[in-house]
Amino acid sequence: MTWLTWRQFRDSAAMTAAVLVVLTAVLALTGPDLASRYAAGIAGCTPDNTCDDFFDRFFDEYQLPFLALTLVVLILPALVGLFWGAPLITRELESGTHLLVWNQSITRGRWLAVKLGLTGLAATAAAGLCGLAVTWWSDPLDKSAVPEMARMAPLVFSARGIAPMGYAAFAFVLGVTMGVLVRRTLPAMALTLVAFTAIQLAMPLLVRPHLMPPVTSTFELGRTNVNGIVPQGQQGGAMQVFLSTSAVPGHAGAWVLSSVLVDPSGRTVAGGDGASGPSSTIARSIPISTTSGPCAPSRGQGTDACTAEINRLGYRQQATYQPIESFWPFQWIETGIYALLTLGLIWLCFWRVRRGLS
Repeated sequence: MTWLTWRQFRDSAAMTAAVLVVLTAVLALTGPDLASRYAAGIAGCTPDNTCDDFFDRFFDEYQLPFLALTLVVLILPALVGLFWGAPLITRELESGTHLLVWNQSITRGRWLAVKLGLTGLAATAAAGLCGLAVTWWSDPLDKSAVPEMARMAPLVFSARGIAPMGYAAFAFVLGVTMGVLVRRTLPAMALTLVAFTAIQLAMPLLVRPHLMPPVTSTFELGRTNVNGIVPQGQQGGAMQVFLSTSAVPGHAGAWVLSSVLVDPSGRTVAGGDGASGPSSTIARSIPISTTSGPCAPSRGQGTDACTAEINRLGYRQQATYQPIESFWPFQWIETGIYALLTLGLIWLCFWRVRRGLS
């Protein structure tokens, strides 16, 4: 049975292995130079405190390969489920070859176990190798990325560490399960794609924020968490503050779950006049004079002086976030959740094959 399964799977395995070898070789050749450039840049920017500018230049230079590699790791589990999982049993059912095997000395349980074991282990290993290689290569870029693309950000988190192994194993068994239930390849592939996409969206939105208790703190306003300060109107009397919703001071790389501006009494400051900033900001109106004092454009004291005055008045950012230190605990917990889901689907496959498949 093992030999037969390998004969059916070896072409796909060989092609996948070739692609992974090429990808790993390219990353291994370019990774050390990327790390050395990052280290040299940090050494040069630290004395004069210009590392923010270096981070922007460095990430912009490598943004395209960064996004491309992240996308590869994200779609790999889905491809495993579609092209390895869904057809694994359905092609046997559609051609009737499963009956031939059962009429030999092979039981249904052994037939399914070998198919799931050999192909599933290969899928998990491929995703694990790809995810860990990209994690190693992207480390300097993860440290210099904008907050929306930091390692804890939902999109990037799913393409780092060991989580892709859990995704691949789950997607593969999900595809097999859909095939066993609907017994047709194309419907099984479609259902696998819909179900896997829905679960991948639900995990960062509904589950991941609660895997560990988040941290809630208040922070003074500054360049890290304020993306701009402008007068709200032409008559003076208020300032429009564009508060970051993806960054907090002193916790680079944190995943910010909520970010609001609070007044000295701790109440959330209402919105401004409807103006909108970039996707990572929210506009808030602060009743502070724009005709006199540090926030008056005519004074020419700049944004820092106005920010200091707003801090003096007691306005703060109140944020709930998951710190970057939670990255590996989250990776292990989420991978464990997908492992449990995978085991549940394996049980369903065995139950269906033994009791309702002919």
